[in-house]
Order: sequence, then C-alpha cells, then structure tokens
Amino acid sequence: MPSYSGVWNLPAQMQAKAAGDWPPFPPSNIDYLVVAGGGGGGYDSAAGGGAGGLLQAADINLAASETINITIGGGGTGGTSGASEGTSGSNSVISSSTLGTITAIGGGGGGRNNAGGNGGSGGGSRESGLAVGQGTAGQGNDGGLGYGGGRGAGGGGGASAQGGAAVLNISGNGGAGLTVFGYDLAGGGGGGIDAGGYTAGTGGFGGGGDGGGAVAAQDGSTNTGGGGGGGRLVGGSGGSGVVVIRYPNTYADAASTTGSPTFTNTGGYKIYQFTSSGSITF
Repeated sequence: MPSYSGVWNLPAQMQAKAAGDWPPFPPSNIDYLVVAGGGGGGYDSAAGGGAGGLLQAADINLAASETINITIGGGGTGGTSGASEGTSGSNSVISSSTLGTITAIGGGGGGRNNAGGNGGSGGGSRESGLAVGQGTAGQGNDGGLGYGGGRGAGGGGGASAQGGAAVLNISGNGGAGLTVFGYDLAGGGGGGIDAGGYTAGTGGFGGGGDGGGAVAAQDGSTNTGGGGGGGRLVGGSGGSGVVVIRYPNTYADAASTTGSPTFTNTGGYKIYQFTSSGSITF
C-alpha cells in the first residue's frame, strides 16, 4: 500500500480512486473485538465453565503500514473422572505499535472439589461452601454458587451477567453473553446435576453449553468464547475465542492478512473475522 501525505490535487485523487486506494490509508475509526476461549465444565454433577473475557473498542487510529498481530485462545477442557475440575480457556491477544498489547483472559473452569476457576468470567462452584470463580473487571462476571452434594451446581459467568446460583435439585444457568458487531458471544456454561429427576442448568446466551444430567453436557460453541456445561459424567469443553477487526468501507482493503480471516463487506464496514491466529497489515 502506498504511503500518502500532504495535499491531494484532483488528478491524484482520481488516480487513487481508480487504484482502490482512496481514502488514503491508514483508515480512521478502526474497531476491534477480542474474545478469549471459554472455560471447561466440571465433572460429576459439577459447575459450568466461565465465558472467555470479552474486550471491544472503537475509533482507533493506526499508523501507516501498521500490523496488528492476533492470537486466538482455545477453549478449556471439560473435567473427567481423573481430573474433576474443568480447565481454564486460553487468552486471546492483539498487539501493535499503536495498541500495545490487548489481552482477553480465558474463562475459568467449572469447580467440583475446589472453587470455581477465575478468568475473564469465572466458573461456578459445586458446593455451597466453596467460592465461585471471579470474573475480570471489564471483561466478564463471576460464576454462580452451587447447592452441593450433586443436588445443584452453579453456572459459569458470562460477559453481561453472573452465573446462576443453584437451588435444591436445580442447577444454575450460565450467565448471559453479549451481541457485538452482530456476533452472539461469551455466554457461561450451565451447571451439571445428578440424573435422577433433577434439572441441569442451561447455557447462557452467546454460546454457553448446557449442563449435563440425564443427557451429556454440551461444549461451548466454537469461536464464541462460550463456557462448557458442567457434566454428570464428563464436563463440556469451552468454546474457542475470536477476534474481529472492522473499519468503514470507504477505505481500501487491508494490504495483507495471515491466518485466513473471513472477510465481509456489509453494513458500511469491512470486517475481518479471525478464528485462528494471524495478522492484518494496513
């Protein structure tokens, strides 16, 4: 992409428009969305995993030829008989000379024998005497409190709401996520429960997995950062994260990308959705 400066006369403007380089780069008003991987749900009627942390910002002005490097966080694994707690999701990160380093924290795993995991949003707890996982300020919310004894586990926290607390024989639902740039994201996983006539928690809006009881726990949805549902037998895995970069479509396409992002030109924006690690250069 050429480097432009100074005053543009009409012939120069026409030439740039014909080449697809008008207005000159870098574009103003770049928006970003960064979502980390969701936490896995716990094993043995245990708690739901917390959603991956969600960060967004608008109207960022970059330097000419600047590159944004992008890392997509994976979801945490669900608990099993050998590892009863769900594991935390991995961080998603973007960085550039203007932005510095922006890190969305992976969601906390759902608890069983221990407290729920801390993260972007926290995992729920299984027992009423164990602490819920703590969310990260500006990224998500805490998990929900369990009832205990397999009779109700807490839901994982979501980007817009805390995970639901359990009551006797009914597990907590996952905390709701958010819709950002048209994407439904970062819902917490529902709490798991014993099968016998009890009610498992449902996953939070935005990709959270349902808790398991009579049926298997669900995984968090891929590329939403949704938390995995707590399982009676096996906890659900957390959903992987996502990064979205968009800017007004009056500007030219990015000079280059790596990581094979999905590109759309809609609603007045050029939108690059990254579901695997890569980069974008302007």
